[in-house]
Amino acid sequence: MNEARKEIIQVLVVLAGIIFAVKLFFVQVVDNKYAQLADSNALLREVEYPVRGLIYDRHGELIVHNSPEYDLYVVVKDTRPFDSARFCDIFDITPAQLRQAFRELKARKEYKPFKPTLFLKQLSNYDFAKIQDRLDELPGFFIQARTTRSYNTPSLANALGYVSEISKEQLDRDSLKLYRQGDYIGQSGIEQFYEAQLRGTRGVRFKLRNAKGIVQGAFNNGRFDTLSRPGLDLTTGIDLKLQQYTELLMKGKAGSAVAIEPATGEILALVSGPSYDPGLLTGKAFSSNFKLVSADTNKPLFNRALMAQYRPGSIFKIAQAMTALQEGVITPDTRVRCDRSIIACHGSHTNEDLRGAISNSCNPYFHQVFRRMIQKGKTNDPFTDSHLGLEEWNKHIWSFGFGKKLGVDLPNEKEGLIPTPRYYDRAYRSAAWKFSNIYSLAIGEGENLVVPLQMANFAATIANRGFYYTPHIVKAIGKDGKPLPQYQQRHYTTIDSAFFNVAVDAMQEVVESGTASYRAKLQDIVVCGKTGTVQNEPPLKDHAVFICFAPRDNPKIAIAVYVEDAGFGGRAAASIASLMVEKYLLGETKRAFIEQYVLAGKFE
Repeated sequence: MNEARKEIIQVLVVLAGIIFAVKLFFVQVVDNKYAQLADSNALLREVEYPVRGLIYDRHGELIVHNSPEYDLYVVVKDTRPFDSARFCDIFDITPAQLRQAFRELKARKEYKPFKPTLFLKQLSNYDFAKIQDRLDELPGFFIQARTTRSYNTPSLANALGYVSEISKEQLDRDSLKLYRQGDYIGQSGIEQFYEAQLRGTRGVRFKLRNAKGIVQGAFNNGRFDTLSRPGLDLTTGIDLKLQQYTELLMKGKAGSAVAIEPATGEILALVSGPSYDPGLLTGKAFSSNFKLVSADTNKPLFNRALMAQYRPGSIFKIAQAMTALQEGVITPDTRVRCDRSIIACHGSHTNEDLRGAISNSCNPYFHQVFRRMIQKGKTNDPFTDSHLGLEEWNKHIWSFGFGKKLGVDLPNEKEGLIPTPRYYDRAYRSAAWKFSNIYSLAIGEGENLVVPLQMANFAATIANRGFYYTPHIVKAIGKDGKPLPQYQQRHYTTIDSAFFNVAVDAMQEVVESGTASYRAKLQDIVVCGKTGTVQNEPPLKDHAVFICFAPRDNPKIAIAVYVEDAGFGGRAAASIASLMVEKYLLGETKRAFIEQYVLAGKFE
């Protein structure tokens, strides 16, 4: 029995020896990669960071590019006594700071003495020039090149966004392990939304070092190197000249201006005011500048074009008109007396048809029209009737893109609010509600909330006579020259296209003889628009809003302008929008007095 057991043990030992020998032969002879790469004393692993994709405007004008910067890495195991005084002089630091840098380095979780570890980051070209010929005096130290974002214009900050070092939380969420500590990542705007396209793919190079740690060249003729792959370039729909001009007009004002090409949904200009210079949030001064920009009480990082939720005011009357026509509760010829005992109004009109009501922005007209939509008499109970009517109304209003995220290719878009029966059920709890509780919706007040992007998209929808493309800021990705698929699909409203001609006629009348005639009418271009004045808390002025498109036939641009605390919509907002139309279609304004009026900012 013992002899049998002894033989079994001997056989197992022999088998184990054979397996070990085969494995050793494979590692040492057949696949010598492991032996070669194991010699960490002789090899330096150098990451090759990819070049981030460039960003252009619609005419090929370069907006965002890359500038070189350099990080200083150290392999602590390879360091030898060096002239610390000279080191401090080169990098403009004190001996105490040098000692502290080493202590912090060794305290990092990922620190290993035989692996390269970041020591100083974001060195400038000037810093690099000072040290590149002295690296042989600093054994264990080496330079890693990378790039940082640079900007050809101080414009477009809220749309472009910024790039910064990836956070620990972001690394924890990176299930695909695409990033490592110290990598840069898009944190907002285009940079964040198109991170996957812009980032590229990193490469790795192995370099051979001598006993003193000096690089002698590529290891094994670069056999094990991998090349980095640059990110894809992006071409935006932005017209940079229009963008810059609009930012000039919005300077010193709070609000936003958005311009869209109706035929494609491409965003031509996207302005949020106040804003900031994107060049502040890049390079070595990023952290200090970010603190300053974040602490600014004017909230320049808050993208009002996508995130501010306002009551729409009288521009909403066009949506009410289209919905009422579709529901059959009015015709274009329906007249309603301007009864100011029901709701306040302005102007000298008295008894208008639909076009006249839009042109003169008649509140009593739309109060009565909304009543007809909400209370159709489907039941004898006015509460139930209002509930059913509001549900039907919701379906039409949502089809314009209100009350939901449009899906723009920028982060942090808000959906606004179009109240539903369920919303009012919650608001009134056990109490019933009916038309008399919600009639302010008729004129774009009350619980209605929209974002400026939705307003511009609404103008584009009218310009297209009933459909829109999801607004998007990038028109072409890489060499294929196409946007993402979701931005190539039409979205139709629930309104018959024929009814939009009524809105177009009325909006033309608004500009030619109505509430926007003085500041929005152009000599050579037929502009169709609608003013809005949104109630504000006294003593502040009301907010000014204006939407428009031009020209009337085959429209090239649709615009929404919202200026906070600026009063009547036919002043500040209509002036800015009409100047944008001129700039885009004619290349310049022919009305210097309107431009000076806007720049002065005194909207009386």
